[in-house]
Amino acid sequence: MFEFGRDLRKLFEKARESDDLGWLELIGADLVEAEARREAIDAGRVSCNRPFASWLRASALWREHARRTGRKTSLDRAASAASDAARHTTTPDQTAAAAIESGEIHLLRFDLFGGPEKLTAALADVQSLTAERPATQSAAAALHARLTARRARLSGEPSFMLDAAALLDAAVHGARGLARTMGDELRLDRAALSLEAGVARRDGRLLDQAGRDLRVLVEAASPDYRPLTRARALALAGAGLMALARLARNEAATEQGRALFQAAADQFTPDHSPLDWVAVQLVQAQADTPLLPLAQAEALTREPGLVLGALARERRLAAETVLAEAAGDVAGLAGLEATVRRRLTGACQPLDWAADQIGMARLAMARGRLMGVEPRAVGLMLAEAMETAREWGAPALVERAVLALPEKVSL
Repeated sequence: MFEFGRDLRKLFEKARESDDLGWLELIGADLVEAEARREAIDAGRVSCNRPFASWLRASALWREHARRTGRKTSLDRAASAASDAARHTTTPDQTAAAAIESGEIHLLRFDLFGGPEKLTAALADVQSLTAERPATQSAAAALHARLTARRARLSGEPSFMLDAAALLDAAVHGARGLARTMGDELRLDRAALSLEAGVARRDGRLLDQAGRDLRVLVEAASPDYRPLTRARALALAGAGLMALARLARNEAATEQGRALFQAAADQFTPDHSPLDWVAVQLVQAQADTPLLPLAQAEALTREPGLVLGALARERRLAAETVLAEAAGDVAGLAGLEATVRRRLTGACQPLDWAADQIGMARLAMARGRLMGVEPRAVGLMLAEAMETAREWGAPALVERAVLALPEKVSL
């Protein structure tokens, strides 16, 4: 994506040694993978004079690659590198730092593949840490706050969400000694929690807090140096504005939200960060979204069990169903149904299974409308999909199942 001249290359080499990995946003996913391999090889050499720091850095690099691509192998390599770092600790503070990195991997594994038990395990680990240095203590507090916020958003309980918001506030205030990337993650999480709670409760104070956090992030994240942070903040702002626009039925706000999504998508290319690109495409997808970007999103998220992969598959199948029904193509609907049925009878990850159940329900309803017959077991299909999505901590997939429900069916 970027061409480095001689002077920029020198700056790039210097950035490689920095504890702040924000410079990774300038390189594409393939180069992040190459950096992770290089660091892991260096850490494994007998001549490496700082094995703990090198393994910890290799873990962070593999983790970033997993976050961009959704590859389980990269996440597993991050966990292996963190384990190697833990074997080379010489102080209690290093032991805590290795445990924090392991907790970050658990958090990312949940974000990518669901499974709330990962949050519970990571929380138990981080609460038992004893760090010496203030920076490590702040990193532990930041991880604890982010894990708690994930659990609070899953629960939807107002009191739990307020407690999580207080922890995030404290962590943001204590993040001055941390790498900028950690502070940005905290602000993004606080903005997401504030937006969700603010929209649900019609709470202007929480919405203002989210707006302040996102404005700070967008203003501080230059498109030339921090394109991914900027894009994530713009996409979150667009999602919040669209949610408010739906509540107020305000078309002008809807258009502003779409403009923010477009601005987010313009920050980088799909190969630079495939999952960020897919996330932007899915969050702005409407009923009339063209099939091509949805098919591309599905192609970029083929990893079994990936949350975004399940959402992309369900969206693409929904779009194909709409097109076939509009054309009166009963045979086309039958062909789609046969494909989905074959997937359901094979080995299937739970979230992929839930996405296909939603797709089957949509296909049955579309065929029923064309043929003038009442589809069977639609409510059961969608209820099972919702239950699985909730169990695995994928509320976006639950929402898709709810949207698929016919008006006369209630759960």
